[in-house]
Amino acid sequence: MNGTKHDHDEDAAAALRQTTLRVTKQRVAVLDAVRDHPHADTETVIRSVRDSLPSVSHQAVYDSLHTLTEVGLVRCIQPSGSVARYERRIGDNHHHLVCRSCNLIVDVDCTVGQAPCLTPSHDAGFIIEQAEVTFWGLCPDCAAAGAQSTDGGQLSAV
Repeated sequence: MNGTKHDHDEDAAAALRQTTLRVTKQRVAVLDAVRDHPHADTETVIRSVRDSLPSVSHQAVYDSLHTLTEVGLVRCIQPSGSVARYERRIGDNHHHLVCRSCNLIVDVDCTVGQAPCLTPSHDAGFIIEQAEVTFWGLCPDCAAAGAQSTDGGQLSAV
């Protein structure tokens, strides 16, 4: 991150109070888990929530993730070939770097212009609100270890 405050930095209970949702232990724990584990899959969120709420059910976490995503407190991303991942960094039109070897996901700020960063050649009448870009390659650790990309190292633009 670049040192600026993002929407995901705020307290979970305060964030919930700004929506129509009730503040519950499960929702606070899920928001905290997603904040503490950016780009976490559902199983990672469940394990983290169970550190503070051992008896929470899988379904309660799934339901909370769905509800929190619907109200915009959590963003769900799903890079090609990956399970759904969740993050608290919302509302800033950032993008992602994904390692083809170890699946590490890293945030990358939009570097040019205002949101959206990309302008399509034809908008087909849409009011464009966001551009979603995923950069694929090898993270520094995998590159140093001589890992191969799962696609054979081919560069492509999608």
